[in-house]
Amino acid sequence: MTQIITTPNIDKPDDFYEQLLAIHEGLTKQQSDNVNASLILILANHIGDQKILSEALEMAKTTK
Repeated sequence: MTQIITTPNIDKPDDFYEQLLAIHEGLTKQQSDNVNASLILILANHIGDQKILSEALEMAKTTK
């Protein structure tokens, strides 16, 4: 299995989190869900490695 990076790996994580929250402001639940789905698909396409994507899906499924 590949190795997913789980340690902090974003230059400015607080700035990213702020941006992530900001794109949801004023949206309905459905619109917010659509933004999340779009972001996931955009990032999955960027990653492009099926093994890594499958591992990430499993991690997300089991993370509480």
